[in-house]
Amino acid sequence: MSAFSQQLTNRFKVLLFTAPLLVPLAAFWLVPFGYSIYISFTDWDYISPEYDFVGLDNYQYMVEDFEFTQALLNTFWFSLGVVVPTVTLGLLFALMLHKNFAGSQFYRAVIFSPWITPTVAVSIVWSWVFESKSGLVNQLLMSAGFEKIAWFEQGDTAMVAVIIVTIWQAIGWTMLFYISALNKIPESLYEASLIDGCSSLTRFFKITLPLVSPTTFFLVVVNIITAVQAFDQFQILTQGGPGGETRTLLYLFYQQAFERYEMGPAAATSLVIFIITGALALVNTYIGKRWVYY
Repeated sequence: MSAFSQQLTNRFKVLLFTAPLLVPLAAFWLVPFGYSIYISFTDWDYISPEYDFVGLDNYQYMVEDFEFTQALLNTFWFSLGVVVPTVTLGLLFALMLHKNFAGSQFYRAVIFSPWITPTVAVSIVWSWVFESKSGLVNQLLMSAGFEKIAWFEQGDTAMVAVIIVTIWQAIGWTMLFYISALNKIPESLYEASLIDGCSSLTRFFKITLPLVSPTTFFLVVVNIITAVQAFDQFQILTQGGPGGETRTLLYLFYQQAFERYEMGPAAATSLVIFIITGALALVNTYIGKRWVYY
């Protein structure tokens, strides 16, 4: 058998063994994805059996629509407000808990527990905490001499409340990644820095921070993707209100598709979300291959 025939045979064997996995991938992901792209060029209303092709009208309407612009900006500010504190606090807790000491495992479990708790349950509890009349936060504010805040009735405070809930849930997951990265840093580097007389702050900025930078980049990208795809907390806490001040791209898609039955604009919005998350994933993959992980 020639080398070319052997190569074809090997490729056929690979295709034969991967076909059972490719069939459900094509049936439940590739085909629906292609179908949603087609719907984005129609005015389908989710009920009618007819699909009227409208070309780029949905995309033109999306660019000119105030709701889409507002949702895009809300998604940006929500992602920024979530990612920066989550990564910072996750690193802070990891620095405190990455060494094994009495009770360290318990503290790690407590901080991590919100991540494994369903977001719906977390959001329901926090809706009681931020309740305007008798919620825990307002009770604490009143006891300290401050006035109550209508958290979910005002656009700026409503977004802050959702950001706090999301940060609280994501810190533990971020912390575990940092603990793993910190434990991989050679102790000899810290010992050498002690011999050189470096302060704790110098060791942090010259040793710790650079060596966990690949993990930091990964966590920033993944947390941005998670923030872009956030839905449950908005559905439970604000429903995109008041006045659309907490409406993100994903929640706009939900409203377009399942409240207004505007499947064409909804499919166009979903494609924008896909492009954003796909671009972030590609950036993470490309830079991750060029970075040395510790």
